Amino acid sequence: MTNSPHARHGASGHTDPVCGAQVGEDTPWKAGYQGKTYFFCSRSCRDKFTAAPEEALAHPPDAGHGMDMKGMDMPMHHHEDMDHSSAMESAAAAPGTVYTCPMHPQIRQDHPGACPICGMTLEPLLPSANARDDTELNDFRRRFYFSLPFVVLIFIISMGGHLARWMNAGVQNWVELFLAIPVVLWAGEPLLVRGWDSIKTRNPNMWTLIGAGTSIAFLYSLAATIVPGWFPPVFTHDGHVPVYYEAAAIIISLSLLGQVLELKARSRTAEAIRALMNLAPATAHLVLPNGVESDIPLKDVQTGDVLRVKPGEKIPVDGVLKDGGSDVDESMLTGEPIPVSHVPGDKLIGATLNTTGTFTMTAQNVGNDTVLARIVNLVAQAQRTKAPMQRLADKVARYFVLAVVLIAVLTFFAWGFWGPQPSWPHGLVNAVAVLIVACPCALGLATPMSMMVASGKAASLGILFRDAAALETMHKVNILVMDKTGTLTEGRPSLVNVTTGNNVNMDALLARCASLEQNSEHPIAHAFLQKAAEEKLTLSPIEDFQSFPGGGVAGTFQGSKVCVGTADMMQKRGVDISSLAPWVEEQRRQGRVTVFAAVDGQAAGAFSLADKIRENTRQALADLTARGIRIIIASGDAPATVEAVARELGISEFHGGMTPADKQALIASLKSGNAVVAMAGDGVNDAPALAEADVGIAMGTGSDVAMQSCGVTLVKGNLLVISKAFALSTATVKNMKSNLGFAFVYNALGIPIAAGILYPFWGILLSPVIAAGAMCLSSVSVILNALRLRRFS
Repeated sequence: MTNSPHARHGASGHTDPVCGAQVGEDTPWKAGYQGKTYFFCSRSCRDKFTAAPEEALAHPPDAGHGMDMKGMDMPMHHHEDMDHSSAMESAAAAPGTVYTCPMHPQIRQDHPGACPICGMTLEPLLPSANARDDTELNDFRRRFYFSLPFVVLIFIISMGGHLARWMNAGVQNWVELFLAIPVVLWAGEPLLVRGWDSIKTRNPNMWTLIGAGTSIAFLYSLAATIVPGWFPPVFTHDGHVPVYYEAAAIIISLSLLGQVLELKARSRTAEAIRALMNLAPATAHLVLPNGVESDIPLKDVQTGDVLRVKPGEKIPVDGVLKDGGSDVDESMLTGEPIPVSHVPGDKLIGATLNTTGTFTMTAQNVGNDTVLARIVNLVAQAQRTKAPMQRLADKVARYFVLAVVLIAVLTFFAWGFWGPQPSWPHGLVNAVAVLIVACPCALGLATPMSMMVASGKAASLGILFRDAAALETMHKVNILVMDKTGTLTEGRPSLVNVTTGNNVNMDALLARCASLEQNSEHPIAHAFLQKAAEEKLTLSPIEDFQSFPGGGVAGTFQGSKVCVGTADMMQKRGVDISSLAPWVEEQRRQGRVTVFAAVDGQAAGAFSLADKIRENTRQALADLTARGIRIIIASGDAPATVEAVARELGISEFHGGMTPADKQALIASLKSGNAVVAMAGDGVNDAPALAEADVGIAMGTGSDVAMQSCGVTLVKGNLLVISKAFALSTATVKNMKSNLGFAFVYNALGIPIAAGILYPFWGILLSPVIAAGAMCLSSVSVILNALRLRRFS
């Protein structure tokens, strides 16, 4: 395919001045400085450059740290806000897959592994569209089941030795050693490697504690088995040095079980992304210039390609209908079950379903620029961004691990010097128990699991959270500023009223005007045609059609001269419209636009047009008001029009005639009063205000710029789900808090018990085996609690 007209042309020809990545000129992130254009691999790099261009140019990155964005042949670990644009293709092709950490999205590399910061298993930026990649899950499952028979035998032998000495102590130690070696050194290898990596990288985490606890228990037991004579008499009990192979083996096995459960839960969060990716067809029918049709993979479709779509097939990419026509099921985006009729010139959305006719289309947005790809990227990005609460938990966890290590050391020496005999073995066992029971895996999972499950659930409801901060902040919002056009209203004019003069029949006049307007592409023309379709009027051909930009249209309808247009156009054509003045004034007071109709030089009537309020707007506003949220309208439309809409919706605070800067200033002034402000809009003119707000909410039916400025996108443009977004945010924050609270309470109770605080009073000690079980149970509890968000409705 490399020589075909649809082969890739985006050669890497520029170096990102911030990170050193190789990027092509087709990158969406560019910036000019001192007359030169610079190209960037991500929004993050562009923003860093524009903030301090001189510093970036003065300290160019080492070329060795860069990455070819096409080949992805070098690991990267530095972009917190890397665009997922390359991920949609690379997820399906193993050589180009980029792996990241759910808790630390700045970690990026081109191969699977563990996060060097927290030790969690890395996962692809995007899952495969065809099948789940369960390689890591299968590996841990295999290791866990492999360890089970050895662990059971070690446990039976160890407990048997405690209950009744039926085997020589020295022989028993050697038997337990041979049973423990495959568990600790093979099954537990990835866990021990993670613990060692955490020490090498100076990032203490849960694997630091697990690795230290199991290693100490195993190495101590190994020495006690091979060279028991090295130990002083105080370490002996019943004539031999006790060993703790069963503790090390069971801790490894339980930790493996915890990883299996965690990986299974995390794989569920990818189902929403996988379902979205599978909406797109695998191939497209390319129509070559000579008319020959060729089936090509979807990834090979280029902008400008002519594609044929047949009945029952999904539209491959975003584009424009070229020849033919059909009814298209767009419920994937709009939620509307009725197929939409499309004619040449209409825009088509990839992954929507062609239900009837065959047509050709011209590809416009392909690959990662399609609406579907942007939706997938938003979901993936939301699932891997850290909430402010998680950043706090990360900092706490780091110091927590250091504190636990210190407590374990103090526990060892305190028992050794002041504990009952055998004091030093007791000290070792209790120190290991402290390390295990305090493992912060529950703390580490508390917020990422809630965020991943919540963002996946939100996607199924038609709500896309671009980052975790938006999901966490949304529940605090107490003021919602809303644009009018396209947000509260449908964003297109509709014919809402008509008056006629000189005994003209209303339906006859509408049929004449609609017949005339069917030759025009103006939005007002669509309003006439829609009304005529609703009234089931028959349209006729027009002769001598003329269009007057800014004025109206004219032509001959069955021998009569018909024109539709503004008052100025009527005046220029000598048509007296004074008799319609009172009606026109009344429509103006209601914020409506008026156009006039004339037949054979005589005023025949007038039509008023308005942007209809969305069907679910009133219910949505009632739901938001019930939540205690203050609603404000901010629109660039004429003040009279905005006032009319506000009055109809019962909103007392409104602003009309606002520029984009005015909207942004309004948001800033509201925020200065310690309010948490959200802004809902759909247009380019809303982008500054959307970015200024604490939470920006974009309508999915609006512009790309608006969506890129927002933390939240309503895919269907349905305001009813905005209340669900607030409710989901509240539920998610409660879920995270309960997870964190459980993790901290668990450790606050477990550590003192493991250290032996209850022993002087009731003789209670916490075995490392029981500590490992409690640690695993806490993680499972956090995972199950987070998965409750899947039942949100």
